[in-house]
Amino acid sequence: MDLKEIQNLIKFVAKSGTSEVKLETDDFKITIKTGPTGNTTVQQLVTAPVAHSPLPTAPTEVPQVQEASVSEPPAEDSKYITVKSPIIGTFYRRPSPDKPLFVEVGQSISDGDVLCVIEAMKLFNEIESEITGTIVKILVDDSSPVEFDQPLFLVDPS
Repeated sequence: MDLKEIQNLIKFVAKSGTSEVKLETDDFKITIKTGPTGNTTVQQLVTAPVAHSPLPTAPTEVPQVQEASVSEPPAEDSKYITVKSPIIGTFYRRPSPDKPLFVEVGQSISDGDVLCVIEAMKLFNEIESEITGTIVKILVDDSSPVEFDQPLFLVDPS
């Protein structure tokens, strides 16, 4: 199991509301615990020699997965609000290949409008707007992989 698979598992466990998950193979054991504050603790125990394990062997704190975060971008785009990805996955601009796009540049959006879908572990997560405004720029190409907290859209709130 590589680091990316473990990160996806951590995010899935944190989002599912499960309090504890244990995974054991011939090579390692991993325990993921979600605390009452939403923080997730991961403990790994390697039981067989692993050539290049990028994983920490001590407990690691991981922040809780949140809905799409909104933050102010720096410098020249300071009047715009950036909508960021709440999860790792694949970014899609439409619900299916034969359907229209969720949003386009210049389109007005309201709080609760679906902006895109991010597929993570065969689950399609609708990303909803937390603000009202106009889409100024779409920062990710359709069907592209996205990281946690990666900017997806620039929105003019005025």
